[in-house]
Amino acid sequence: MQRRNIDYLLITLKGIAMGAADAVPGVSGGTIAFISGIYEELIDTISNINLSLFKVLKRDGILAFWRALNGSFLLALLLGIIVSFVSFMRLAKYLIEFHPILIWSFFFGLIIASIYFVGRQIKKWHLGSILALIIGAVAAYAITLLPSSANNEHPLFLFLAGALAICAMILPGISGSFILVVLGAYKTLSDAFHDFDIKRILIFASGALVGLLSFSHILKWLFKNYHNVTLALLTGFIFGSLNKVWPWKITESVMVKDTGEILPFSDISTLNNLTLYQQQIMDFESLKVVSEKSISAFAYSELNNNIDPQWLPAILLMIAGFLTIFILEKLGTENK
Repeated sequence: MQRRNIDYLLITLKGIAMGAADAVPGVSGGTIAFISGIYEELIDTISNINLSLFKVLKRDGILAFWRALNGSFLLALLLGIIVSFVSFMRLAKYLIEFHPILIWSFFFGLIIASIYFVGRQIKKWHLGSILALIIGAVAAYAITLLPSSANNEHPLFLFLAGALAICAMILPGISGSFILVVLGAYKTLSDAFHDFDIKRILIFASGALVGLLSFSHILKWLFKNYHNVTLALLTGFIFGSLNKVWPWKITESVMVKDTGEILPFSDISTLNNLTLYQQQIMDFESLKVVSEKSISAFAYSELNNNIDPQWLPAILLMIAGFLTIFILEKLGTENK
């Protein structure tokens, strides 16, 4: 595929959007890749990484190896993902802690648009694709209801967590970061990066590499042999993930970080949302959500001392999220 410099710049911008999405537990960078028109190329490129590439390097040299690898595409995309993930993670942390309704509203609009644009690519509906849509939606919704686990630092667990999380990251609608939260590996990995614990980082990265190379072959085969059914399944995944990014939630139970004890949140605060309580005490580390439930904006206000539910800016940001996907899809269409 012959590309110009402007094409690689657009790929980097799409990588930036993917990195920003992956920085937020509950949002999938795979969704962004799918909508922006690079998903299947990304899966093909990853699945083509094997030992035969190194034979090309030995026989034909570095330039032939780079072309066989689709290296310019990977470099442009990874540059955007890494720069965005590192820079946006701190901003995302601030927004989730102090403006959760607004950031989740933006991502809710983004995912609503994703359902439309991905579903539109299904050329033929039949019983198999309808069942795949339902199965995908139910599976993703069930994942959003899973309670968070206590931290686990065993090397084998970290390896498996890396493999599972990377598989989730390349599936539209399922967040790799959220899978780490559910497994109880998110804090362990965050601490490893903070403390530059090379051993733990390498164990996790090894699991991620194995998972990525293995799962990409499965996805490539599914797209080749069951294209419509695979699209329907992925559309279901995206639809089922809506529960996770719904802006208004009540907290049902929390985990105490120091002891691992799980408590009903009603035993801790008269408020019904952990983030509101954390804002009051200015401590976002001691407790974490184990289970929560989506409710309406008005019920959210009533259950939290009639706090402003911010429904108007939330709706505006949902529209902004929808338009963001519209622009990305337009760019993806123009560059296919």
